[in-house]
Amino acid sequence: MDDKRILYVSSEVVPYLAENEVSLMSYDVPKMVNDQGCQIRIFMPRYGNINERRHQLHEVIRLSGMNLVINDLDMPLIIKVASIPRERIQVYFIDNDDYFKRKATFTDEEGVLYADNDERAIFFAKGVVETVKKLNWVPDIIHVHGWLASMLPVYMKHYYKDEALFADTKIVTSVYGQSFDGTLDAAMIKKVMFDDIPADAVRLLEVPDYENIIKTAVMHSDGAIIASEQVSPSLTKFIESSGKPFLPFVPKETFAEAYTNFYRNSL
Repeated sequence: MDDKRILYVSSEVVPYLAENEVSLMSYDVPKMVNDQGCQIRIFMPRYGNINERRHQLHEVIRLSGMNLVINDLDMPLIIKVASIPRERIQVYFIDNDDYFKRKATFTDEEGVLYADNDERAIFFAKGVVETVKKLNWVPDIIHVHGWLASMLPVYMKHYYKDEALFADTKIVTSVYGQSFDGTLDAAMIKKVMFDDIPADAVRLLEVPDYENIIKTAVMHSDGAIIASEQVSPSLTKFIESSGKPFLPFVPKETFAEAYTNFYRNSL
């Protein structure tokens, strides 16, 4: 594994957000791989509830400044960076005032999903890829965690399919228990198709609930990891019957060897 470059793309990472299955594994897995001597990068959104002063985030001017088109609107991309204390791990933050300045992650104070979560997911996916292109850092593997990051496999397989930089990059998606109820904006599929992504490739997004979003990510990945004991039977069955290499759930105490072998032998 020494020569591997692995890009971790997550909707949540500790210590920047509260502990849950996604945020903890989005820290533990990169740390494990980093300790093995691999090169890693972590990307996450810069939500407004992340304390920039405490975590010493600073803007990277040379990476910021481009605009991303989301549903025919130009949205400025801001890139910030910080280091996880004691781990020598750099974390890149995808930021935009319209999408991420609000003081919460996915829902308002009443617990209602933000109406533009679908656009935030699209912006995050595009922002990650455009930033990695500017870094000219070619990942061998992209490992996706959390539903807000789930559009990245879709965009890699369609929108960025002709990028020579990623010709040999493999994508793996970790699947967790259901993170939200209800659906995102019903127009999500149209916003994705605006980027010339074929309708049949994202047909499940006609009903953009949690399971259909994750299924769409798995369909566009090269492998999947069942990262939680709480994954629904229907989602588990979908993964098992997808024809993709997959890793069944392994407890945190023993995940290191299983994940390393999966990276090495299944992708």
